[in-house]
Amino acid sequence: MSAFLLSSALIFVAELGDKSQLVALWFATRYRWWIVLSGVTAATLIVHLGSVGIGRVIEGVVPDAVLRVAVGLSFFGFAWWSLRGDTLDDADTAVRRVPLLGSFGVVAVAFFLSELGDKTQLATVSIAGHDPSWVGVWLGSTFGMVAADAVAVAVGLLARRQLPLQRIGQIAAVLFVAFGALTIASAFM
Repeated sequence: MSAFLLSSALIFVAELGDKSQLVALWFATRYRWWIVLSGVTAATLIVHLGSVGIGRVIEGVVPDAVLRVAVGLSFFGFAWWSLRGDTLDDADTAVRRVPLLGSFGVVAVAFFLSELGDKTQLATVSIAGHDPSWVGVWLGSTFGMVAADAVAVAVGLLARRQLPLQRIGQIAAVLFVAFGALTIASAFM
């Protein structure tokens, strides 16, 4: 259960203010909330299953202490990424026009593509690399992602205006620095 809780919390924080959360917010202003959350969930299940697989392969090759330092350093990178912020670009808007399985397909494909190489995907790879419960990491990271994006969907439905992304990014950065420091310290204990 700890793998589920840890990955849920970390991925929830990582997703705050992320580009894919902006994608979910944007779709919530155009489609029904349940279509957006269904597309987000389907895409996340697939992306994070692959991420866990990559993490498990790395874990078998890299010593635990080295992996923990790498994971801790990656959290510092996520902190920087959170402060830098994400933006929607022309490639994102082009994907949204592809009619595949209706609005569900548009949301799922756009969200899938926005997650590839994203900090939440990389965080899932990192967590899976040092936690033996791959199912807990997979389901926890998926839950954390969908929960964070549900917040974006709610905001998109209620406010229909821009999130205070800079403040959210700052909070996420502080939490990532704390998680990074704790992870690196655990490599030497």
